[in-house]
Amino acid sequence: MNILLIEDNQKIAELVKKGFREQSHNLDIVYDGIHGLRQALDDEYDVVILDLIIPGLDGLEVCRRIRRFKNDLPILILTALGTTLDKVKGFESGADDYLTKPFHFDELLARVQALWRRSQRITPELIYKVANLEVDAYKKTVHRAGKEISLTAREFAMLELLIMNKNRVLSRMSISDAIWGIHQQKNTNIIDVYINYLRAKIDKGFSPQLIHTVIGMGYVLRDE
Repeated sequence: MNILLIEDNQKIAELVKKGFREQSHNLDIVYDGIHGLRQALDDEYDVVILDLIIPGLDGLEVCRRIRRFKNDLPILILTALGTTLDKVKGFESGADDYLTKPFHFDELLARVQALWRRSQRITPELIYKVANLEVDAYKKTVHRAGKEISLTAREFAMLELLIMNKNRVLSRMSISDAIWGIHQQKNTNIIDVYINYLRAKIDKGFSPQLIHTVIGMGYVLRDE
């Protein structure tokens, strides 16, 4: 893999670089957001690892700008900011995964490899339909009762997971693993936050209601 690390802590950056080199991966280091963004856009990388608190241009803005031009480039946020709100902001900016400091290198390696493998998959040309909801998995478009609905990348991924598992109850943990590749802590409600985002866009003002809560178990998409 060819990896870009945007991290202003030189000690952490060098340790991460050493670890990836020992696994026969190439890793370039940039210490500020402006030059990191430029390098991410100008060069070809398999994965970007991005700190949020960096000089020049903060990590969230770097992530947003990368997404404008390279929608398929996997981005992992590596930061000390670990609240649910921080994670939501990170995913909303376009990140694919989120790992908080301090961290174990083996977990970072596993997540980066998972992101890279996921990016190699070819998205099938497939349209899902439930009631008056239509989801185009290839074009990444959503329509409800003929009205186009705009979703963020993370919202679309969650909706696609729910519709692929129509009538099957998915636990918060299984949703987390499938979408982010992370195990949420018991006090983390990021899945609930995104379900509420989806309901506001997919169900509000439409009939029938499609996204349902199964108390004590999780969530399910069904039109019954």
